Amino acid sequence: MKIEIRYAAHPMDVKHYDTEKLRKEFLIEKIFEKDIILLVYSMYDRYIVGGAMPVNEALKLESADDLKMPNFLDRREMGIINIGGPALISTKEKIYNLGHKEALYLGKGTTDVVFKSEDAGNPAKLYINSAPAHHAFPSKQITLNDAEVVMLGSPETSNHRRLNKLLVNSVIETCQLQMGMTELQTGSVWNTMPVHTHNRRMEAYFYFEVPEKQAVCHFMGDPDETRHLWMSNEQAVLSPSWSIHSAAGTSNYTFIWGMAGENLDYGDMDVRHPDTLK
Repeated sequence: MKIEIRYAAHPMDVKHYDTEKLRKEFLIEKIFEKDIILLVYSMYDRYIVGGAMPVNEALKLESADDLKMPNFLDRREMGIINIGGPALISTKEKIYNLGHKEALYLGKGTTDVVFKSEDAGNPAKLYINSAPAHHAFPSKQITLNDAEVVMLGSPETSNHRRLNKLLVNSVIETCQLQMGMTELQTGSVWNTMPVHTHNRRMEAYFYFEVPEKQAVCHFMGDPDETRHLWMSNEQAVLSPSWSIHSAAGTSNYTFIWGMAGENLDYGDMDVRHPDTLK
C-alpha cells in the first residue's frame, strides 16, 4: 500500500497558485495501479481518497505508520464503489460479492479486509473513500436498486443527470461519510449546476467513463475567484469546504462524489447561480 499526505490550503494562498501548483495540491492523477492500494490522506477533515485494483493478487488493507493504529478501520469508516469487474471483498465477519457500480460501507472496527477480483481478465476497480468515525455502524452492501435516485437538470441546460445516492444517511447509517454517483445523460456535460459551497463539510470528486481523447474541466475555488483543472479518465480532485465543485466535459461522463464533515444534511449548501460567478 502507498499513502501520500496532502496538507490543507488557505483560500487566500490558493489565489496565487499557478497551474502546476494547483494540480499538485488538489488533483489526484493516479487512483488505480495493478496489484496495489493507492491512497491520499488529506488534511481536509482527514479524508482519505484512493483505489485498489487487484489483478493477480489479493490485496489486504493494512494500516500505515501515518495512521498510528493497528488496523486501518480502528477509528475510521470506509466507502467503496466498484467501477470495474466483479470483486470479492472479505472481512473477518463476511464475504461480499461487489458488482459493477455497487457500493460497500465498512464500519468502524472492521478488520481483515481483503480485496480480490473474480476475473483477472476483467479486474475490479475499487474506488475508496474513508473518514474518521466515532461509532461502529454495521457494514452493508448497497446496489443501484437500493439507491435513492434523483433526476436533475435538463437537456436544455446541458446538465440532465441521474444522481444515485448510495452511502447517504437516507439509505444507510454512517458517522460522517457520504458517497454517491452521478451519471450524465447523453448530450449533457455540466454537473453540480448551480454550484455551491458548504463550510460544514469537504468533498472529493472522482471522474470516470470519460471517453478516450476526451476530458473534464473541473471548476474549483472561491465563487468570486474561480480556478479550473483539466482532468482525464479515472482521476480525482479534493474540494475544500470553501471551494465550489463543478465541471463540464467534452463528452458526457460519470463521477463519484464523497464528503465528510459535521453535517449529514445533503441539502446543506450555499448556492451560487451561474450569473454570479467570477
